[in-house]
Amino acid sequence: MSEDDVAAASKVSSESSPWPVSRLSATLKDWIERLGMLWIEGELASIKIGPSNMFGELRDLQLENSVSIHSWNTVKIPKDLKQGDRVLALIKPAFWPKGGKLTMQVFEMRKVGLGELLERIERLRTQLTTEGLTSPERKKPLPFLPNKIGLITGKDSDAEKDVLQNARLRWPDVDFRVIHTLVQGDKAAPEVIAAIKELDSDPEIDVIIIARGGGSFLDLMVFSDEGLVRAAAAAQTPIVSAIGHENDRPVLDDVADLRASTPTDAAKRVVPDVADELHKVSQYRQRNYLRIDSIITGQEAFLEQIRSRPIIANPHLLIDDKSLEIERWVSQIWNQVDQYLVRESMHISHLAQQVRSLSPQSTLDRGYSVIRDASGHVISDSNSITTGQKLQVRLAKGQIDVTAD
Repeated sequence: MSEDDVAAASKVSSESSPWPVSRLSATLKDWIERLGMLWIEGELASIKIGPSNMFGELRDLQLENSVSIHSWNTVKIPKDLKQGDRVLALIKPAFWPKGGKLTMQVFEMRKVGLGELLERIERLRTQLTTEGLTSPERKKPLPFLPNKIGLITGKDSDAEKDVLQNARLRWPDVDFRVIHTLVQGDKAAPEVIAAIKELDSDPEIDVIIIARGGGSFLDLMVFSDEGLVRAAAAAQTPIVSAIGHENDRPVLDDVADLRASTPTDAAKRVVPDVADELHKVSQYRQRNYLRIDSIITGQEAFLEQIRSRPIIANPHLLIDDKSLEIERWVSQIWNQVDQYLVRESMHISHLAQQVRSLSPQSTLDRGYSVIRDASGHVISDSNSITTGQKLQVRLAKGQIDVTAD
């Protein structure tokens, strides 16, 4: 106790002035009765109903906590209540100073029926849907071939045998890590939650199966526990729900990444069948062979078609055709050149004839001569010649020098 607590206590009691037990009892009774009336839920650990009174013990649904209960009026208490029933009770804490005993006085009690349980489950289902925890978009895909599978199930249960046997029949080398938990009752939910968290934290686990081989609606209530359902939704590892209950399915089926109808179905959905996979591989290989053969056959036909074309069958044909064409063009060019040369030769000859006819030489050939002075100028007027002037006389053949008299 701290010094402050001691100081506070000294105001009402002290070593020199202690409280009597009766005052302590009266004070406790006063404090407890301030709590008033309230509704609680639990399981009847024991009950004894008389004509006008009832005594028993009410236990918590999950923890090892219990309280004594009593009633002096059994009008609002069902007569068929028995040990193990789940009940709602309107109580008021009562402290008995004489014996220092605390009990809960019951004013009304009723069984938690299936209708109420179903209503609770539907409210939880609606709430989870509103939060998006049941949305298909958030569901994680299962691995094709998991490295190791986590299995949460009851010890020595048929569900465990079904999952292990069917999985190993499909893939003999499949590896499991099994955690045994309670799968019904009030203590089951905490164990399953702890198992989910343990497997989810294991890096070797690729998928988790939660399996139970069916059962009554009340037996499967644990798989609609809000804490368990939220733990499954928060897991990073894909969760497979294999509760095996088609009607009134538990809420775990809604938030799980995959719902299997039975534990056997879970094994088939999680583990691929080695025989089927080998058959698929064989089919794929055969399809590939046929496809490749079809492509090769088509390409061979295409190449054969190309080879049958004239230009490919006789590569020199094009050259020969072009060679003949070139020869024709060359022959035409030579003919045109010859014609041009003949025509131009005749033209030149004609021009030469004209030139010859107009040439001074032809005039000289007819006996004429040309007189030029010493500077080479032609003298066409005799008056321009002086006596003793040196002149040149051009004849048809040759030239003579003369002096004018």
